[in-house]
Amino acid sequence: MCGIIGIVGTKPVAERLIESLKRLEYRGYDSAGIAAIEDGHVVRRRAAGKIKALEEVVAAEPVVATVGIGHTRWATHGAPSERNAHPHVAGRVTLVHNGIIENFAELKADLTAEGETFESDTDTEVIAKLINRRLAAGDAPLAAFKHTLDRLTGAYALGVLVDGEDKLVLGARRGSPLVVGHGDGEMFIGSDALAVGPFTNRVTYLDEGDYVAIDHDGVQIFDVAGAPVERPVRTVSSSAALVEKGNYRHFMEKEIHEQPESVQRTLAAYVDPVTKKAAAPGDFDFSLISRVQIIACGTAFYAGLVAKYLFERLAGLPVDVEIASEFRYRDPAVAPGTLALAVSQSGETADTLAALRWCKAQGLKTAALVNAHESTMAREADVMWPTHAGPEIGVASTKAFTAQVSALTALAVAAGVKRGKLSAHEEVRHVRALLEAPRLLATALQDDSAIRQLAYELSKARDVLYLGRGVMYPLALEGALKLKEISYIHAEGYAAGELKHGPIALVDEETPVVVIAPFDEMFEKTASNLQEVAARGGKVVLITDEAGRAPLEQAYRVLESPPCDSLIAPLVFSAPIQLLAYHVAVQKGTDVDQPRNLAKSVTVE
Repeated sequence: MCGIIGIVGTKPVAERLIESLKRLEYRGYDSAGIAAIEDGHVVRRRAAGKIKALEEVVAAEPVVATVGIGHTRWATHGAPSERNAHPHVAGRVTLVHNGIIENFAELKADLTAEGETFESDTDTEVIAKLINRRLAAGDAPLAAFKHTLDRLTGAYALGVLVDGEDKLVLGARRGSPLVVGHGDGEMFIGSDALAVGPFTNRVTYLDEGDYVAIDHDGVQIFDVAGAPVERPVRTVSSSAALVEKGNYRHFMEKEIHEQPESVQRTLAAYVDPVTKKAAAPGDFDFSLISRVQIIACGTAFYAGLVAKYLFERLAGLPVDVEIASEFRYRDPAVAPGTLALAVSQSGETADTLAALRWCKAQGLKTAALVNAHESTMAREADVMWPTHAGPEIGVASTKAFTAQVSALTALAVAAGVKRGKLSAHEEVRHVRALLEAPRLLATALQDDSAIRQLAYELSKARDVLYLGRGVMYPLALEGALKLKEISYIHAEGYAAGELKHGPIALVDEETPVVVIAPFDEMFEKTASNLQEVAARGGKVVLITDEAGRAPLEQAYRVLESPPCDSLIAPLVFSAPIQLLAYHVAVQKGTDVDQPRNLAKSVTVE
């Protein structure tokens, strides 16, 4: 999770950039760097490792300037090193970047064919080259920037300096956050309010697709189409900036919209965007195990159910998934060669921790998939597999869930390769699909107006059914859980094929039925279940993609998600089910972030 800071100031900038980067250490990093405009030209300083190493470089080679950008890097393209550390330079352009550019390989190939050479292994350098070429062709900085943004596919936040533009910093966001800080005769951009917190408490949160130019006189903001726009300025508490809601009404809404970035950060630990290879952190060898026992609670349990489908299909590896609170007390039979995998956001969930310890006492190999990397589970398991969701304040898990699913999906691909079930070609295809997930999640979150309208009607329901087939069945369970835990409406998730074995008795004109059905190999069978509901007067809410919309005219309402590879469908289709639950809860006026009777982390059995 890279950190970005940009300053157009009136005071020495190097110390201020480093001060801000220290506040971004919580995002994780493996290298850091700054660049500043000194006597009309850009200079930069970079170092691998901790920020202290960067401070030593700057002390040895001081920077005398008041305008600059800084970056803490979490490696995605290219290994951690000074060579790959940001900022990156191409001609007149110096640039920092958070995110993944999905089409960088194609862009780099085009640039190489046109005579460009590259100093790093990063996708970021491609962006700098593209902007610089437009400047060389005569474009003004803003025009060159916009032209380049239009060529990029993926998720990004950017900060840019241009040689010869002594008082200008450019910024942009798509899928990764970026804020503008307003000072007195000074302006700032940063990854979040915490980044600009040392300098101002007046912040503008940019909308998806916005790009900006800041100078001493203020900020120009443009939307994705290039039209000038106004965004509100908010006053935030510097000390509370890490948990500031920004433009959102609730932390849950904010965290839903943070998922493109949290999924991207998590995937960076498991897949290499350059080689298109997947690997388990710690170099875990899946060929040495014969079974996986996943233990988890609540939403993490449903993430484990998604993993069961993927591990068995991609790796031929049998998987059992069990609710941790039940597992220990039924005297389970476990066999040597089993990997016990605990899934938990906090790494402290009492039932899951107890089950993990029980498995360890039986001599099983243990792993913990956790968001809190220093937690008890992380310390006690034989291997720790991280998620990088960042702080999650809302009690109802959203970005922690998709981070878990993204990590488990990547692990399933890695297991498939290690066990000889996936060819090199299939590995590349699956990794490409995973790398598309942040962008497609951002697309799925862009316009929720149809969901808002539907939420008004669903808020009046007493019961709601959720249906899904295959890997969408766990998503139906998760959708029902989200709805009931924050709106207090009774909801149940079922495998769609089970409808005729009992649940269809509940169907009437007063009970909405949410059907999650991407247009995949299971679509026709799910469509048959939908028709059974419609024939009995049930109000079907269909969540599908463009291809699945047309054949099913019986649906009462249709929510459309972007088409995607089936591998990442659980990630992309998480967005509408989360937004639906959120807007129903808002409509009912419940306490969205702290629903009654629930706690964020359950640390007692």
